[in-house]
Amino acid sequence: MASLNVGNLGEYLREQRRSAQLSLRQLADAAGVSNPYLSQIERGLRKPSAEVLQQVAKALRISAETLYVRAGILDAERDRDEVETRAVILADPSLNERQKQVLLQIYESFRKENGFGVGESAEGEGAGYGTVDQGTGGAGRTATAGAGDAAGSDTDAGPRRTAG
Repeated sequence: MASLNVGNLGEYLREQRRSAQLSLRQLADAAGVSNPYLSQIERGLRKPSAEVLQQVAKALRISAETLYVRAGILDAERDRDEVETRAVILADPSLNERQKQVLLQIYESFRKENGFGVGESAEGEGAGYGTVDQGTGGAGRTATAGAGDAAGSDTDAGPRRTAG
């Protein structure tokens, strides 16, 4: 099988796994993926989805965005400042997951307000970051709806009108 252009990702994952003192099997179990699949990712034979990368990042307690950049899901040059900001928020141990998601949504709404919104690039927020909420089983979206309203988001939390 020919190696895909994800060797850098695999090497980085192996390095992070070893520094966390986890075996391949332990990481696979913690991330909810199969041991052979994770091995293929580390060897550069498979390109994982953003969802799998998020699960692995969570198990390693590292930034999913860092893995997205290494996997080529995010453009490193174009999105570096945004990725770094998001990574700092996600890595802050004093915040719980809900608080992190609220901060990320507020940050995204301010970027959108200043002309750097979701529609800016095909590989930016629309492709990579939508998966961040998917991994929370929708809890991130539900928990952050109120905060998004406070930040000027388009979230419609009010009652629906019916005709007639």
